[in-house]
Amino acid sequence: MANFSVDETGVEDFKRLSQEVALDDRSRDLRRLVLLALEGGGRGHLGSSMSLIEILRALYDDFLNYRVDDPRWTERDRCILSKGHGCLALYALLADKGFISREQLRGFCSSDTVLGGHPELGKIPGVEASTGALGHGLSIGVGMALAARMEGRSSRVVVVTGDGELNEGSVWEAALSAAKHRLENFSVMVDYNKLQSYGPVDEVLALEPLADKWRAFGFACREINGHDVSALREALGALPFEPGRPSVIICHTVKGKGFPFAEFNPLWHHKSRISAEDIAEMQSALDGYQ
Repeated sequence: MANFSVDETGVEDFKRLSQEVALDDRSRDLRRLVLLALEGGGRGHLGSSMSLIEILRALYDDFLNYRVDDPRWTERDRCILSKGHGCLALYALLADKGFISREQLRGFCSSDTVLGGHPELGKIPGVEASTGALGHGLSIGVGMALAARMEGRSSRVVVVTGDGELNEGSVWEAALSAAKHRLENFSVMVDYNKLQSYGPVDEVLALEPLADKWRAFGFACREINGHDVSALREALGALPFEPGRPSVIICHTVKGKGFPFAEFNPLWHHKSRISAEDIAEMQSALDGYQ
């Protein structure tokens, strides 16, 4: 597994490294599920979802314990998508696993669907928390991890957060609490795609040195290429990284990954109107992806 450090390579090199990871058939198929939702809804957070696909794929394929036929199974692991606007990636995995149907994706953001622009607990099977008001997921996850320990369950909790979301002070309050309580069953995965809704993270509110910040808050930390499925599997398989400490995996990703016109382009953070021509261009990009 490649362990990266921004101090050693620089953010621009991460862009190159991330782009060098080719999408395999499964990653392209999951992106096609997102296209079903985008086509049906005519809108959505494309860029914000594409940087997440491999992170969620590795979690749901290789790490999380869950039961599709019993989504509220007490002993399950919990995965919270704190950056709720990236829900199209989560919906794709939930449809792929059978929590929801693929046909439901076509109703994304319609007036009679459960699949809104942010995931909602109690409406969508497999969703652990209503998120989208950024900064709440870590606090919810800390509570879940504490409850699991108090009840003697082996359940693990993973919170997936965005890099822009780390601007929220509540994230760091939750991080302090996780470290105080030595929650080794609690992990954070940061989708570090370097772009917020309207510009580069470094210009809006710089995060570096990000790994050092997490370590200072009591977390054991690793940095990986967030589109490298093998690296993701290896990192998840090593959790917890240190006994008695929560863990964080900083996943260096490409916003809009898989669609050259959207990669590193903040204009594709969210689109309020996606045309049939846009969908055709996206499909063509996946069909011809090398």
